[in-house]
Amino acid sequence: MAYTAMSGNGTTAGDDPLQTAVWRLRSRACWADAAALLQPVTAQAALQRAALLVERCLYTEQGWEEAEDALRTAEALAHSDDERGAAACERGQLAYAATLHSVRDRADEARAALGRAAALIPPGVAGRALLDFRRGLLAENLARSPQAARAAYRRAHAGATAHADPLLLSFTWRHLAGLALREGELAEARHGFAESLRIREELGYLVGTAPALASLADTETEPEATRLREEARRLFRLLGGVPTWLAGQLSPTPPAADAATA
Repeated sequence: MAYTAMSGNGTTAGDDPLQTAVWRLRSRACWADAAALLQPVTAQAALQRAALLVERCLYTEQGWEEAEDALRTAEALAHSDDERGAAACERGQLAYAATLHSVRDRADEARAALGRAAALIPPGVAGRALLDFRRGLLAENLARSPQAARAAYRRAHAGATAHADPLLLSFTWRHLAGLALREGELAEARHGFAESLRIREELGYLVGTAPALASLADTETEPEATRLREEARRLFRLLGGVPTWLAGQLSPTPPAADAATA
């Protein structure tokens, strides 16, 4: 289904060639090219295509109309509870991204959509882990409730572990580490950021590697911190300044760690 497709499918030998091609493009910030490989004639393909374009909005702050169109197509093709839940989860993520990037305040829409997804996706299935993670994002970055965010991230972490979803694990490690860093738990934060970076490097998730390097640098001493930030800057330039929000974090005097997106 769409969740596994958006969580690393195509990253191992023997995977479907189409999924491998989609993953390679996605991991190199070529979301539009990856989406072009998918014909939205089935609910699964339409959901995966929409998810790719929603992710592009989060990382580039562009392509909002294309994502909306793809999402409407996915919603129209969704018939089972599983498919409708997946579409609602993507709707919530798009509304979250628009709010986060100050395109338009869609926080209420994000909460409502993720609430619908929670009613459709039962606990214990693979898609629930992604949903829990996204509910954590809302709690942390829109509701400013770190306790609720931590609980949601931990549920997502357990689900990603149970369903062998390494890419999602890289996100849960990263966001749990970000909360630990803000609370002054340096060793815990360093461990989480290091695990996130390790997984992303193993998967070849290039677009997520620069943020992981920059976050780990915030927990290291010199000269290691400078080395990590320089490598993050190199990858950031290589990908044409994506993710856009990382530019501020890679400035000579970076602000507090911002792991709101990746």
